[in-house]
Amino acid sequence: MLASLFYTVFVWSPFVLVGSLIVILIRGILPDGFRVWPFKLVTGLLIATYVFGFLHYTLPQRDVVLIIDAYEKRMDVSTNSIFWGQPDAGTASQDTRDVRFIDAQYANGDVVVFRNEDTGFSWPPYLKFDSSDLSARAKQLISTPENPKWVAVRHYGWRNNVFSIFPNATSFKIVPTADTRLIPWFNIIIIFIALLLGLGIFRLLQRFKQRRIDPVLEDIEDSFDSLSERTQRASNNAQGRMGRFWDTILGRSK
Repeated sequence: MLASLFYTVFVWSPFVLVGSLIVILIRGILPDGFRVWPFKLVTGLLIATYVFGFLHYTLPQRDVVLIIDAYEKRMDVSTNSIFWGQPDAGTASQDTRDVRFIDAQYANGDVVVFRNEDTGFSWPPYLKFDSSDLSARAKQLISTPENPKWVAVRHYGWRNNVFSIFPNATSFKIVPTADTRLIPWFNIIIIFIALLLGLGIFRLLQRFKQRRIDPVLEDIEDSFDSLSERTQRASNNAQGRMGRFWDTILGRSK
């Protein structure tokens, strides 16, 4: 139920975002007292959600786990292919294909399943072409809680049981213990650069709005005011002529 609701919101939210942006842009010609702040709030929340979701899915994460199995499974990936990688480099692209998986276990006993697919030159740009080698490496690192080999699995993506979405493993690194601390320096740098770029884009959009959009809206507002004045004058003239007509008919003196 929640997954269906989330999917519905995800599909329709772009239309809500576009509508909110239009209202914000034309707020200068809207009636006095029209509240724009709810549209600004919705726009900000949607944009923040898109950015956070994009970064959370795309940026690498590392989990310290025990690898307990590595295998292949035939999968149909046509319905949600955007969450799946590319077939192995040099092979034909098909909706039904063998996909490599890696089963792993956290120190607390929880389990996780990673897929192991090439990314090729597609997005996200990990340039991964060695899924076969990574599968062989995973089989070498299979261990048990009694004789553990703790491995930091670098991966991206999400795990969703309803839509059969799996994070994609990109590399392994052996670590001494399950509580080894891993600082995501790469993510910190990327997020810092993204914040700088976002600030620069925001400033550019502000200047574009001030130079291009605001003058157009002011002209439209002036046109509406001029049209309203002409309409009012025409109405007054019509009322005056009608009054003189009835005065003439009824023989009333001015």
